[in-house]
Amino acid sequence: MNNAADGDGFVVFDRVQKSYDGETLVVKDLNLSIGKGEFLTMLGPSGSGKTTCLMMLAGFEMATNGEILLDGKNINMVPPHKRGIGMVFQNYALFPHMTVGENLAFPLEVRGMGKDERETKIKRALDMVQMGDFINRRPAQLSGGQQQRIALARALVFDPELVLMDEPLGALDKQLREHMQFEIKHLHESLGITVVYVTHDQGEALTMSDRVAVFNDGRIQQLAAPDELYERPQNSFVAQFIGENNKLPGTVETLTGDTCTVRLETGEIIDATAVNIREAGQETLVSIRPERVEFKPEMMPAGAHTIGAEVLEVIYMGDILRTRMRVAGSDEFVMKSRNTLDQVRLKPGERLKIGWHPQDARALDPM
Repeated sequence: MNNAADGDGFVVFDRVQKSYDGETLVVKDLNLSIGKGEFLTMLGPSGSGKTTCLMMLAGFEMATNGEILLDGKNINMVPPHKRGIGMVFQNYALFPHMTVGENLAFPLEVRGMGKDERETKIKRALDMVQMGDFINRRPAQLSGGQQQRIALARALVFDPELVLMDEPLGALDKQLREHMQFEIKHLHESLGITVVYVTHDQGEALTMSDRVAVFNDGRIQQLAAPDELYERPQNSFVAQFIGENNKLPGTVETLTGDTCTVRLETGEIIDATAVNIREAGQETLVSIRPERVEFKPEMMPAGAHTIGAEVLEVIYMGDILRTRMRVAGSDEFVMKSRNTLDQVRLKPGERLKIGWHPQDARALDPM
């Protein structure tokens, strides 16, 4: 599902294609409009086309067909250094022989900016990322997190209206990566710049973005706000790629509007929300989020569907308990429960009834 290029976006991909060999398209008819001041993340597995789209926007790759517009102007033939776009890379791309101050001065010098103005902008950019005391250090004297802050400051120092980030936090450890996610998000909010961010990390995309474009096989599979993407995936790829997900294969028995009944492979019939189902008799994959599954009768939502389950494994994860079960022939069905003082601890071998609301069971295309 692609978002039609509406011409009103600050960044617009209009029927963009990319091929490296003249035959195989790695980006297929991309139509995407990004609003001014928006934080849009391109998310997808390796080879899905997301990084190629970013490189075409930056000017490091040429579109095979279609147009890329920036603030209403076609930039297909504009060289990278004349697009006025800030870039942040995973490997930082800092000049090792230059100090932090000299690294930040470089994009200002190539724009012909005077010394006094350069110094003002460098100080402001370093203060933004809380690195003002490191102006005379060289990159080798900085930690990975500090280098990434400097790379971010260099991308912002010349006041670009658009900043592109290609897996910028991929080299950092988990705790620092999560901290930097919030720093970048808050910088975006305070500066009002447009950010196009590429990652394969779903948690990163959900945390930081106004909207997320999920890529696979050179196309946008779904474009939506993070909560919409997680709560209402439009196809099986998105449901499986975003967050943990239970999947129960079956066949559509009846279809009425946006609701259907599904006969699972083991014979049970369950109710589900029909998403991209066309007709009865069609094979489907029913998607259910682990945190929407309940086992306490008093916690079952009104109208819940129940089904038998056998506990196979309970894993303590601190804030949650992750229970793996055998459900409808699948040994990989997962229920997640909050770890509260009064939480009932299930044990392997227990048999019980579990349930969920039919609207949380989404009948999707078979993968």
